[in-house]
Amino acid sequence: MGSIKSMIEGHVPGVYVHSLMIGNGIVEDTTNGFLLNVNKQIKMACDIIANDTKLQNGYNAIGFSQGGQFLRAVAQRCPSPPMRNLISVGGQHQGVYGLPHCPGQSSTLCDYVRKLLNVGAYINIVQAEYWHDPLNEEEYRTASVFLADINQETTVNKGYKTNLQKLNKFVMVMFSKDTMVQPKESEDKLGLQAMDKAGKLVFLSSPTDHLQISTDWFVTNLIPYFNSTST
Repeated sequence: MGSIKSMIEGHVPGVYVHSLMIGNGIVEDTTNGFLLNVNKQIKMACDIIANDTKLQNGYNAIGFSQGGQFLRAVAQRCPSPPMRNLISVGGQHQGVYGLPHCPGQSSTLCDYVRKLLNVGAYINIVQAEYWHDPLNEEEYRTASVFLADINQETTVNKGYKTNLQKLNKFVMVMFSKDTMVQPKESEDKLGLQAMDKAGKLVFLSSPTDHLQISTDWFVTNLIPYFNSTST
Protein backbone atom coordinates (compact mmCIF):
# COMPACT_ATOMS: atom_id res chain seq x y z
CA MET A 1 0.00 0.00 0.00
CA GLY A 2 2.97 2.28 0.51
CA SER A 3 3.71 2.36 -3.21
CA ILE A 4 0.06 3.08 -4.05
CA LYS A 5 0.03 5.91 -1.52
CA SER A 6 3.18 7.40 -3.05
CA MET A 7 1.76 7.04 -6.56
CA ILE A 8 -1.40 8.94 -5.68
CA GLU A 9 0.54 11.64 -3.87
CA GLY A 10 2.84 12.01 -6.88
CA HIS A 11 -0.02 12.54 -9.33
CA VAL A 12 -2.54 14.54 -7.30
CA PRO A 13 -0.91 17.76 -6.01
CA GLY A 14 -1.66 18.52 -2.38
CA VAL A 15 -3.65 15.33 -1.79
CA TYR A 16 -3.85 13.83 1.69
CA VAL A 17 -3.74 10.02 1.73
CA HIS A 18 -4.66 7.98 4.81
CA SER A 19 -3.79 4.29 4.46
CA LEU A 20 -6.09 2.46 6.88
CA MET A 21 -4.41 0.22 9.43
CA ILE A 22 -6.63 -2.07 11.49
CA GLY A 23 -4.50 -2.54 14.58
CA ASN A 24 -1.37 -1.18 16.23
CA GLY A 25 1.29 -1.89 13.66
CA ILE A 26 1.77 -3.93 10.51
CA VAL A 27 1.77 -7.32 12.22
CA GLU A 28 -1.52 -6.71 14.04
CA ASP A 29 -3.05 -5.18 10.91
CA THR A 30 -2.15 -8.27 8.90
CA THR A 31 -3.39 -10.67 11.57
CA ASN A 32 -6.68 -8.80 11.94
CA GLY A 33 -7.17 -8.91 8.20
CA PHE A 34 -7.24 -12.70 8.36
CA LEU A 35 -8.71 -13.47 11.76
CA LEU A 36 -10.75 -10.55 13.13
CA ASN A 37 -14.47 -10.53 12.33
CA VAL A 38 -14.89 -8.22 9.36
CA ASN A 39 -17.78 -6.37 11.00
CA LYS A 40 -15.46 -5.39 13.87
CA GLN A 41 -12.83 -4.33 11.34
CA ILE A 42 -15.33 -2.07 9.60
CA LYS A 43 -16.34 -0.48 12.90
CA MET A 44 -12.67 0.20 13.62
CA ALA A 45 -12.20 1.70 10.15
CA CYS A 46 -15.26 3.92 10.55
CA ASP A 47 -13.93 5.22 13.87
CA ILE A 48 -10.50 5.92 12.37
CA ILE A 49 -12.01 7.86 9.47
CA ALA A 50 -14.41 9.77 11.71
CA ASN A 51 -11.53 10.86 13.98
CA ASP A 52 -9.32 12.07 11.11
CA THR A 53 -9.89 15.82 10.99
CA LYS A 54 -8.50 16.03 7.45
CA LEU A 55 -11.33 13.83 6.13
CA GLN A 56 -14.26 15.65 7.68
CA ASN A 57 -15.35 17.37 4.45
CA GLY A 58 -15.41 14.10 2.52
CA TYR A 59 -12.94 11.72 0.95
CA ASN A 60 -12.33 9.36 -1.94
CA ALA A 61 -11.67 5.68 -1.16
CA ILE A 62 -9.89 2.86 -2.95
CA GLY A 63 -9.86 -0.78 -1.91
CA PHE A 64 -7.97 -3.70 -3.41
CA SER A 65 -9.42 -7.21 -3.66
CA GLN A 66 -11.50 -7.84 -0.50
CA GLY A 67 -10.83 -4.20 0.40
CA GLY A 68 -13.34 -3.29 -2.30
CA GLN A 69 -16.36 -4.78 -0.54
CA PHE A 70 -14.87 -3.74 2.82
CA LEU A 71 -14.98 -0.08 1.82
CA ARG A 72 -18.42 -0.50 0.26
CA ALA A 73 -19.60 -1.60 3.70
CA VAL A 74 -17.97 1.52 5.16
CA ALA A 75 -19.91 3.66 2.67
CA GLN A 76 -23.16 1.88 3.49
CA ARG A 77 -22.79 1.82 7.26
CA CYS A 78 -20.84 5.01 8.02
CA PRO A 79 -22.03 7.97 5.93
CA SER A 80 -20.23 10.60 8.02
CA PRO A 81 -17.83 11.90 6.94
CA PRO A 82 -19.10 11.35 3.39
CA MET A 83 -17.34 9.09 0.93
CA ARG A 84 -17.29 10.85 -2.46
CA ASN A 85 -15.95 8.26 -4.89
CA LEU A 86 -15.37 4.57 -4.21
CA ILE A 87 -12.91 2.61 -6.33
CA SER A 88 -13.04 -1.17 -5.99
CA VAL A 89 -10.05 -2.85 -7.62
CA GLY A 90 -10.84 -6.53 -8.03
CA GLY A 91 -13.35 -6.57 -5.16
CA GLN A 92 -15.59 -9.64 -4.85
CA HIS A 93 -18.95 -7.95 -4.36
CA GLN A 94 -20.98 -11.10 -4.92
CA GLY A 95 -18.53 -13.23 -2.98
CA VAL A 96 -16.24 -16.03 -4.12
CA TYR A 97 -16.85 -19.68 -4.85
CA GLY A 98 -13.49 -20.96 -5.90
CA LEU A 99 -9.87 -21.48 -4.97
CA PRO A 100 -6.91 -19.29 -5.91
CA HIS A 101 -5.36 -20.31 -9.22
CA CYS A 102 -7.94 -23.00 -9.95
CA PRO A 103 -8.85 -24.87 -12.12
CA GLY A 104 -5.16 -25.11 -12.99
CA GLN A 105 -4.22 -28.66 -13.96
CA SER A 106 -7.40 -30.34 -12.73
CA SER A 107 -10.84 -28.74 -12.61
CA THR A 108 -12.22 -31.95 -11.07
CA LEU A 109 -9.86 -31.72 -8.11
CA CYS A 110 -10.63 -28.04 -7.63
CA ASP A 111 -14.36 -28.71 -7.61
CA TYR A 112 -13.87 -31.47 -5.03
CA VAL A 113 -11.85 -29.24 -2.70
CA ARG A 114 -14.34 -26.42 -3.21
CA LYS A 115 -17.17 -28.67 -2.05
CA LEU A 116 -15.19 -29.77 1.01
CA LEU A 117 -14.54 -26.16 1.93
CA ASN A 118 -18.17 -25.31 1.45
CA VAL A 119 -19.20 -27.92 4.04
CA GLY A 120 -17.62 -25.81 6.77
CA ALA A 121 -17.67 -22.35 5.24
CA TYR A 122 -20.61 -21.07 7.26
CA ILE A 123 -19.97 -22.63 10.67
CA ASN A 124 -18.90 -20.31 13.48
CA ILE A 125 -15.36 -21.69 13.64
CA VAL A 126 -14.65 -21.02 9.96
CA GLN A 127 -17.02 -18.24 8.84
CA ALA A 128 -15.76 -17.57 5.35
CA GLU A 129 -17.10 -14.03 5.25
CA TYR A 130 -16.79 -13.66 1.48
CA TRP A 131 -17.81 -17.23 0.55
CA HIS A 132 -20.97 -17.47 -1.54
CA ASP A 133 -22.18 -20.91 -2.56
CA PRO A 134 -24.52 -20.44 -5.55
CA LEU A 135 -25.73 -24.02 -5.11
CA ASN A 136 -27.05 -23.36 -1.60
CA GLU A 137 -28.43 -19.84 -1.52
CA GLU A 138 -30.64 -20.42 1.52
CA GLU A 139 -27.76 -21.47 3.77
CA TYR A 140 -25.63 -18.62 2.46
CA ARG A 141 -28.30 -16.03 3.28
CA THR A 142 -29.01 -17.33 6.76
CA ALA A 143 -25.44 -18.08 7.86
CA SER A 144 -23.32 -15.40 6.20
CA VAL A 145 -22.26 -12.86 8.82
CA PHE A 146 -21.21 -10.13 6.39
CA LEU A 147 -21.70 -10.40 2.65
CA ALA A 148 -25.40 -11.28 2.70
CA ASP A 149 -26.02 -8.29 4.97
CA ILE A 150 -24.30 -5.60 2.91
CA ASN A 151 -25.79 -7.10 -0.27
CA GLN A 152 -29.29 -6.78 1.24
CA GLU A 153 -29.96 -10.48 0.79
CA THR A 154 -31.36 -11.16 4.26
CA THR A 155 -33.22 -8.01 5.30
CA VAL A 156 -33.68 -4.69 3.54
CA ASN A 157 -31.75 -1.84 5.14
CA LYS A 158 -32.94 1.38 3.55
CA GLY A 159 -30.03 3.23 5.09
CA TYR A 160 -27.55 1.09 3.17
CA LYS A 161 -29.24 1.99 -0.11
CA THR A 162 -29.50 5.69 0.72
CA ASN A 163 -25.90 5.94 1.87
CA LEU A 164 -24.48 4.10 -1.15
CA GLN A 165 -26.41 6.28 -3.56
CA LYS A 166 -24.74 9.35 -2.07
CA LEU A 167 -21.54 8.37 -3.88
CA ASN A 168 -20.59 10.50 -6.86
CA LYS A 169 -19.06 7.49 -8.59
CA PHE A 170 -18.71 3.82 -7.76
CA VAL A 171 -15.85 2.50 -9.89
CA MET A 172 -15.46 -1.28 -10.20
CA VAL A 173 -12.41 -2.85 -11.82
CA MET A 174 -12.48 -6.45 -13.03
CA PHE A 175 -9.36 -8.37 -14.08
CA SER A 176 -10.35 -10.25 -17.23
CA LYS A 177 -7.55 -12.80 -16.81
CA ASP A 178 -8.06 -13.26 -13.07
CA THR A 179 -6.91 -16.63 -11.73
CA MET A 180 -7.28 -15.63 -8.08
CA VAL A 181 -10.94 -14.62 -7.80
CA GLN A 182 -13.54 -17.15 -8.91
CA PRO A 183 -15.87 -16.28 -10.42
CA LYS A 184 -14.06 -13.18 -11.66
CA GLU A 185 -17.42 -11.68 -12.69
CA SER A 186 -18.14 -11.23 -8.98
CA GLU A 187 -15.88 -8.20 -9.23
CA ASP A 188 -18.39 -5.98 -11.04
CA LYS A 189 -21.98 -7.16 -10.74
CA LEU A 190 -24.06 -5.67 -7.96
CA GLY A 191 -27.42 -5.02 -9.61
CA LEU A 192 -27.45 -1.37 -8.57
CA GLN A 193 -29.96 -0.27 -11.16
CA ALA A 194 -30.75 3.14 -9.68
CA MET A 195 -27.11 4.16 -9.49
CA ASP A 196 -26.53 2.84 -13.00
CA LYS A 197 -29.38 4.93 -14.38
CA ALA A 198 -27.96 7.97 -12.61
CA GLY A 199 -24.60 7.40 -14.29
CA LYS A 200 -22.83 6.71 -11.00
CA LEU A 201 -21.49 3.27 -11.84
CA VAL A 202 -18.25 2.92 -13.76
CA PHE A 203 -17.14 -0.52 -14.95
CA LEU A 204 -13.50 -0.94 -15.96
CA SER A 205 -11.57 -4.01 -17.05
CA SER A 206 -7.87 -4.68 -16.93
CA PRO A 207 -6.64 -7.45 -19.29
CA THR A 208 -4.42 -8.91 -16.57
CA ASP A 209 -4.36 -11.29 -13.62
CA HIS A 210 -5.55 -10.30 -10.13
CA LEU A 211 -4.20 -6.88 -9.06
CA GLN A 212 -1.62 -6.94 -11.85
CA ILE A 213 -2.05 -3.40 -13.13
CA SER A 214 0.60 -1.12 -14.49
CA THR A 215 1.36 2.35 -13.21
CA ASP A 216 0.25 3.83 -16.54
CA TRP A 217 -3.12 2.01 -16.37
CA PHE A 218 -3.64 3.15 -12.79
CA VAL A 219 -2.78 6.76 -13.55
CA THR A 220 -4.88 6.91 -16.71
CA ASN A 221 -7.98 5.15 -15.41
CA LEU A 222 -8.11 5.72 -11.65
CA ILE A 223 -6.22 8.87 -10.69
CA PRO A 224 -8.98 11.18 -12.09
CA TYR A 225 -11.30 9.97 -9.34
CA PHE A 226 -8.95 11.26 -6.64
CA ASN A 227 -9.18 14.87 -7.76
CA SER A 228 -11.31 16.95 -5.42
CA THR A 229 -13.41 18.21 -8.34
CA SER A 230 -14.16 14.71 -9.69
CA THR A 231 -17.90 14.03 -9.88
